[in-house]
Amino acid sequence: MSGTGTTGVLYRALVPEDFDDAVALYRAMSSKRTVAEGDFGRERFSQILGLPGTAIYGAELDGRIVSMATSHLLPNMTYGGRPYVLVENVVTLGDYRNRGLARGVLEAIIAAAWGADAYKVMLLTGRSAEARGFYEKVGFDGEEKHGMIVRNRTASQAHNR
Repeated sequence: MSGTGTTGVLYRALVPEDFDDAVALYRAMSSKRTVAEGDFGRERFSQILGLPGTAIYGAELDGRIVSMATSHLLPNMTYGGRPYVLVENVVTLGDYRNRGLARGVLEAIIAAAWGADAYKVMLLTGRSAEARGFYEKVGFDGEEKHGMIVRNRTASQAHNR
């Protein structure tokens, strides 16, 4: 899926050649987490893009990807076997925030989800009211479900040193 929204913005699925822009966005997400880089990073990025049902959607502006989010279309047994979508790693470069770019990326993901007959799109977000308010404006409901996670502390500590 691709299209334009805000003047001059192209919303599209990323391709392996977008690796450098994607790494810059992953770094912008958090300085506390390591990002796969170099040959290993390129291989991992291509692997992610090659997973059936997985796509990283981005907003291309000024010749580079400045906002993106990862979408996983997952098979399901309930709702008549209709799939659902999990969204992760929503990020926009600081200089490009407050322009509607992340909203456009999420709308592209939602449109692709409905096109694949998914019955829902879900995501987890931090606890900040600002982030929650943003997702609610896009159409997400924070009251319907309660998200929880468990982390592999040993692996997390080793990779984030």
